[in-house]
Amino acid sequence: MTADTPLPELDPVIHAQARLRVVAALNVLGEGDEMAFNSLKNLLGMTAGNLSVHLTKLEEAGYVAINKTHRGRTPVTFVALTRRGRLAFEDYTKAIRALLDNAGGTR
Repeated sequence: MTADTPLPELDPVIHAQARLRVVAALNVLGEGDEMAFNSLKNLLGMTAGNLSVHLTKLEEAGYVAINKTHRGRTPVTFVALTRRGRLAFEDYTKAIRALLDNAGGTR
């Protein structure tokens, strides 16, 4: 990156710490795989309410898909990263790397 090249923009939907953690956790899953809401909540150490708020933001951006179903009579919510979400996370990580490379100056 040169001095006249603008710094990359960071996706504000992903940039919030909690949403970044959600997207990073879901990105580890294979494409099309999903994680139960409670498993994601426990993995990230978040409350159900906090996770729900952040998932709503990610769903509105098209980055996650929410699938509400039942196991027997018990309701279960599954969360998956969409293709758009994977691409947004990839772009985000590239932008972070570019910012970090620029912060290091010339080597």
